[in-house]
Amino acid sequence: MTDKKNILYFIVGLLTTGVTIYFWRFELFSIAFLSIRVYDLVDILAVTFVLFSLYKIFKGTRAAQLLSGILILILLSVIVRWSELHGMSWLLSNLSTVWVIAVVILFQPELRRILIYLGQNPFVSYLFRVKNLKMVDEIIEAIMTCEERRWGMLIVMEGEVGLKHIKEKSTSINARVSADLLVSIFNPTSPLHDGAVIIRHEIIDAAKCILPLSEEVHGARMRLGTRHLAALGLSEETDAHILVVSEETGTLSHVHNGIMKRGLDDIQLRNVLNNIII
Repeated sequence: MTDKKNILYFIVGLLTTGVTIYFWRFELFSIAFLSIRVYDLVDILAVTFVLFSLYKIFKGTRAAQLLSGILILILLSVIVRWSELHGMSWLLSNLSTVWVIAVVILFQPELRRILIYLGQNPFVSYLFRVKNLKMVDEIIEAIMTCEERRWGMLIVMEGEVGLKHIKEKSTSINARVSADLLVSIFNPTSPLHDGAVIIRHEIIDAAKCILPLSEEVHGARMRLGTRHLAALGLSEETDAHILVVSEETGTLSHVHNGIMKRGLDDIQLRNVLNNIII
């Protein structure tokens, strides 16, 4: 199934590339002597997107005021050149090298934020995704702790099928996966313990998530608790991997595609997580 999807993506990519190359210089319309082509429109949209992204990153920070000052200097430079003030133009042009160094020094924290923002982009993360061994260790540590203390646990590892409809009715977390955070969430005294945690792209997206119960509650499934039925219910509707720690027995179960494997040890758990996080 995966090979067929990859072939389909490859064919769609080739067709898209071919169409783009063909229409790249296609003239959309003209204004007086100006001819607006497809690549001009793409260029405008790209610049708009970059400026808007920078605005979102710098908004509410010290860099916003510094950026305003730099924009004023750039505008002043344009006005000076247009007015043919050669002395001021020479002065501003010679200061341009100093401006570059000053921007790097003054905007160092913001530049770091931009690089982190680009690195955390889902598309970039998908292209350069590697196994996050630290995340695996954090999840295992949290599960082992809850097993030992007999605390119920329900962890959902989101797959390709989105869970937005579930997360909308939950409590947003948006924090990196850590053992301490997971243990504190599933502490019986925590207001967030009653429900599931959804992990997406190495981030705890939401907690206190209410999952759909399995509709097949006959036979052996009638003896399952609410957490296990919820895990089965979600696995029947999506491709998510769900980990469940029983509050009664402290045993760990892995649920995927409507199939539940119970009594996993730490080695089996590590193998499951390594297969999920690729």
